[in-house]
Amino acid sequence: MSTNNRPMMEELKNGRWPSFITEIEKSESNEMSHELLDLLEESYERKVPLWKHGGIVGVRGYGGGVVGRYTLEPEKFPAVKEFHTMRINQPSGFFYTSDDIRTLCDIWEKHGSGLTNMHGTTGDAVFLGTTTDHLQPCFNDLSDAGWDLGGSGSNLRTPCCCVGPGRCEYACIDTLDLTYNITMEYQMELHRPMWPYKSKIKISGCPNDCVSSTARSDIAIIGTWRDAIQVDQAEVAKYVDNGMPMEAAIVKPCPTQCIKYDAEKKELNIDNANCSRCMHCINLMPKALKVGKEKGASILLGGKATIVQSAFIGWVVVPFMKLDKEDDYANLKEFLEGVWDWWDENAKTRERLGELIYRLGMNSLLKAIDMKPVPQMVHHPRENPYIYWYGDDFENDTEVAE
Repeated sequence: MSTNNRPMMEELKNGRWPSFITEIEKSESNEMSHELLDLLEESYERKVPLWKHGGIVGVRGYGGGVVGRYTLEPEKFPAVKEFHTMRINQPSGFFYTSDDIRTLCDIWEKHGSGLTNMHGTTGDAVFLGTTTDHLQPCFNDLSDAGWDLGGSGSNLRTPCCCVGPGRCEYACIDTLDLTYNITMEYQMELHRPMWPYKSKIKISGCPNDCVSSTARSDIAIIGTWRDAIQVDQAEVAKYVDNGMPMEAAIVKPCPTQCIKYDAEKKELNIDNANCSRCMHCINLMPKALKVGKEKGASILLGGKATIVQSAFIGWVVVPFMKLDKEDDYANLKEFLEGVWDWWDENAKTRERLGELIYRLGMNSLLKAIDMKPVPQMVHHPRENPYIYWYGDDFENDTEVAE
């Protein structure tokens, strides 16, 4: 089909925003990319999807990393009768060299459509469109060049993180090293689907949560601190002198109202015991305010998008955990494995961790991993159905405390 016979594709190229159609056309010399546009035009005309998932395809020794995709009309669109996706495990923090990108693109142009998605919402450099015959040769070339497949299916999805200490002054943990360490440790869980459904880990260096871990991952690891925000009062005064409206911009937006401003002294006073570490004041006054010195991470469980149940935001389960040496990593891994064991033992097929917590109650998880409930686990007092407060004998208490 010529470009002139794709009126809907042409329409999608109009407007102020970049168009994915324009980007696909750059690879139209590849037969798969050319016919992909023809298929998409017909799909829009008929108002039905012309794709299907079918069969399990992959590479030797791996159960994940490849998503099988086929067209419903292979006779009409033979070049895309197979259009499989390969997920490539990205570097921590998405740091690539230009040589890395060239290597990946050269391999993909050799074995597939040349189309990529940099990056999918889970992470991974996503290669869009190849045939079954090319899967193993493509993987071999990737492996020879030092790359590996990411996760797909009912397994640990590719862990991902923000740029962390690589480029951010707010980072409370080394997100890059932790992501690499977890990825290397759990290769079996990453490449061999064996769980009720997928499990995602996302790591943010500070509460700004630039990878949206609380909403998009079953296990969110977020850098934080547990001492006082560092305040430079001389810099506070400079912000005031330069026109910063302290009451309107800093004091009133504080979600816990823990900040007071002394206009006479031009000083900020923070009630750190009630600070929720939302980062608002630090983001607006980075020269005057800095994160605390006693750094670690909070761990939240259960976040996900809506499928079986509605969308969930992660629940705080570990308010603070040190993560600055190998022994701390071991403590984190013990926690992760305990959570996975409970989920694997109790979950239904395609039931995410958050949905299981919703169904069985947070107390069931806490007992399984031998943790006591703490106030940080409660979103809203008397509104949270997941936390039950037990007596001092938590291990053996069977009655819910009044």
